[in-house]
Formats: sequence, C-alpha cells, structure tokens
Amino acid sequence: MVRAGLSMIALCTTSAALYAALRVVQSLVFEEPDPAMVIWSEHSGFFWRMWIVLYVGGMSALITWIASARHAQRVASFLARALPASAALLAAQALLVP
Repeated sequence: MVRAGLSMIALCTTSAALYAALRVVQSLVFEEPDPAMVIWSEHSGFFWRMWIVLYVGGMSALITWIASARHAQRVASFLARALPASAALLAAQALLVP
C-alpha cells in the first residue's frame, strides 16, 4: 500500500508541475486564438496538455513504484520536498498565465 500511495503522489505531483510548466512555455512561445472568437476548433490545447502530463506522470509513477521497493523512505522524502514546489509552480501559473 505504501508503494501505491507514493506512486499516486508522484503521479499527481509530476502532472501538476509539468502542466504549469507546459502552460507557461506554450503561452510564451505559441499564440492561441481567443476562445471567444473561435466558433469551432479541432484542437483543444487543454486536452493535449492534459494527456501529455498524464502520460509523463504515469511514467514517473512507474519509476516511483520501482524505486520505492528498496528506498521507500528516500522516495517519500523526495516527494515531500517536491509537493510544495509543484503547488507553488501551479499557483504561479494560475496567477500569471490563466
């Protein structure tokens, strides 16, 4: 159960941090059309970002599952430091690049 819990924390932490970083980079590099002006579009940026971060988050969960078999305490310590950083990154993205 501990390994599963650590894997879920890794999935959520990685996905949140990566979403914030990806959103900031895409807003600075690529200009998206104003949603109020577009009637229909075959591309939804949110869904693409969501699938990308879930894919990478799933990979980090698998790596965490494997690593926590031998080093559960070290993995938990790393995730405890990564969680506030991920939350701060997501909050900054939400405030600066909505």
